[in-house]
Amino acid sequence: MSRGDTQQPSDNDGGSQKHELAYDPDQDVNEKRQIRKGYRILLDEANELSANIKNIKISDIEEGLQRGNRLFERVKDTSEATLDSRYLMMASDMGAAKAKAMKNDAGGFDVDDFVSKLVTFMGGRRGGIKEREGSESVEPQEEEEEDDEEDGSNLDWEKVGRLGLAKSHRVPVIDFMLGPLSIEQKQRKKNNRPKFQKNNERERAPQELTEEDIQRAENETTKNVTMISDLLQQQEKINLFRFITNPNSFGQSVENLFYLSFLVREGTCAMEFDEDTGEPIIYACEPPNEDDFREGARKQQIVLELDMDTWQRAIDVFNIKVCIIPNRKAVETRIGGKQWLG
Repeated sequence: MSRGDTQQPSDNDGGSQKHELAYDPDQDVNEKRQIRKGYRILLDEANELSANIKNIKISDIEEGLQRGNRLFERVKDTSEATLDSRYLMMASDMGAAKAKAMKNDAGGFDVDDFVSKLVTFMGGRRGGIKEREGSESVEPQEEEEEDDEEDGSNLDWEKVGRLGLAKSHRVPVIDFMLGPLSIEQKQRKKNNRPKFQKNNERERAPQELTEEDIQRAENETTKNVTMISDLLQQQEKINLFRFITNPNSFGQSVENLFYLSFLVREGTCAMEFDEDTGEPIIYACEPPNEDDFREGARKQQIVLELDMDTWQRAIDVFNIKVCIIPNRKAVETRIGGKQWLG
């Protein structure tokens, strides 16, 4: 929407032309009321038009903008300028909605009807109608051929050209409608990747554990804990690593420490650190009773980490050649019914 430029007072005016300022807080109150009233009328009309976009005419929007321009020439305060901005927003929204509706209705354009009206406008059918009225004995097939010839040769294309020049002064040039006629389309290369094939031979069903398997594992644990308890009772105070470390098997060394932890929990094995060397010492003992707890005995927990490096270092430092706990046979576990792993 166009706005008139506000003339700023020059130095010679001395500020006398106060009414030409863009902002005038001392504008007449009655004039401001009239301006606000005019804008409210425009806003109400815009709301009514927005309720039915299909019935909006471009002339209605243009007329409202012209009325808004005339009101804006009298605006000197921010409150009235706010009303003007609100109306501008509503007018632009209506214009956008109207343009969107026209775009969505583009598919309803009837090409045949347009061509028929264009031919009529160029006078292509009038001559054919007059000739058909003068000669009634012409056969229908010959009549159609004459119509086609007249439509193609007697059309007044200059009339359409003059109509187009009235709307645009740009010189028409030759251009492609849909780009160049010959287009080399790039062939997309297809990469044939080999399909992944599963090896069904290695597929095995998960192992199903029964109550007998669980009971057998519990019995095996109980048996080993009892065996280690008997060996510990045959020993006096002994270094922890000398007792559990198996120099030939890291896995069984971890199992020995695991079984020994049951004895510590039950109180039949005590562990302390040597005051001189700081070595962990274990020995068999009687489990504490209620009287011992009354006298101040209390349970303590300790976390020991036995990794590969610690196991190897214990063998080297304490020169362990033979394990006190006998070497056990590797347990064979059956998986999937067809493969055995030890």
